[in-house]
Amino acid sequence: MFGYSEQEIAQIGLTWGVGAFMLYMVFIILQLARESKAGRFGTFILLLGLGFGLVGFLAKGVLKWFMAGLGS
Repeated sequence: MFGYSEQEIAQIGLTWGVGAFMLYMVFIILQLARESKAGRFGTFILLLGLGFGLVGFLAKGVLKWFMAGLGS
């Protein structure tokens, strides 16, 4: 499709699609904090608790990138 292989399309989708989805999830968490009038500390706790999985996913990507650079 458009000169790209299936592997390239999957890589683009995983990189940009999952990144966009993660930003949307942060937006949802911030909306939840605003609608519940959580305040600064409550917003921090929501972002920490609900966004912890996002941080782990990002850390995994950074570690994979770093370790791939060490091997070459």
